Amino acid sequence: MPLIVMSDSSSLKAPKSIFHPLPLSITNFVSLIRFVFARVSYERDTKIINAASFTVEREDHTIGNILRMQLHRDDNVLFAGYKLPHPLKYKIIVRIHTTSQSSPMQAYNQAINDLDKELDHLKNAFEAELANRPGQY
Repeated sequence: MPLIVMSDSSSLKAPKSIFHPLPLSITNFVSLIRFVFARVSYERDTKIINAASFTVEREDHTIGNILRMQLHRDDNVLFAGYKLPHPLKYKIIVRIHTTSQSSPMQAYNQAINDLDKELDHLKNAFEAELANRPGQY
């Protein structure tokens, strides 16, 4: 372990830890899904019935692709896609076109809720498996 010289004393002190334990990435991902609503704007398409665009700020392909795939699981969604307008600007534009039985807003909210449940289940299963293996990790 490296030693650090403190400027206010002549003694050498070793740091408690060089590496900080990182939280589980799945936990961060679940938190990300829950708070994504605060950065979303909605714009209806004026040319196509039951179509809209959602602009999600501070997100990239990670959320865009998983949200697109979840939207494709919905039978009422005719089209779901996203684009990253510029690689240096972290925002995605999600386009949704639905049947007359649903609206793009309903499909979007359902996809977010389904992802939240699915990722909570994944997190709980991972933590349960980790708890079954004490001392190994």
